[in-house]
Amino acid sequence: MSDVMSDLARLFETHIPQLRRYARALTRDATRADDLVQSCLVRALAKQHLWQPGTNLRAWLFTILHNVHVNDRRCALREGVCIGDEASSSIPAVVPNAVLSLELRDLERAIASLSEEQRQVILLVGLEGMRYEKVASVLDIPIGTVRSRLSRGRHALRKMMEGSHRTAAREQYRSEFDRRAA
Repeated sequence: MSDVMSDLARLFETHIPQLRRYARALTRDATRADDLVQSCLVRALAKQHLWQPGTNLRAWLFTILHNVHVNDRRCALREGVCIGDEASSSIPAVVPNAVLSLELRDLERAIASLSEEQRQVILLVGLEGMRYEKVASVLDIPIGTVRSRLSRGRHALRKMMEGSHRTAAREQYRSEFDRRAA
């Protein structure tokens, strides 16, 4: 039994970076993300008898992570605890290309402003590279809903990013104009 447990633990270990990345994108807080991943792994170990060898372990773990996140959010709402969606700054202090860091910041803010449902699908497809079928399985929704949320989320991101690029271009033009006028 301990060999099976250690083999499963090694399998879990290979997926921890992906789980952490998705959890961090969901919570936008490193500490809460680590707690979420830990809860996911504890639950996966407790429910290991439900996993069938030969099936997709990654999808199974992502499903557990998603369900733990949803349960935590519901519990917090029920108890009146505020778990904010404030975006923690993940942009390095020294960035060689300021334009790229500003674009990354704008994208991070735009993703944070999406609805939770759209954000989850965007992150699973875009960040984790999951196929639509796997995303539907992880989130326990029909594949048509995945496609719809992805389409609406991408459209909203395009609009937000378009607006931020126009604003950035105006600011750059103004600073260039002010510098020349001085």
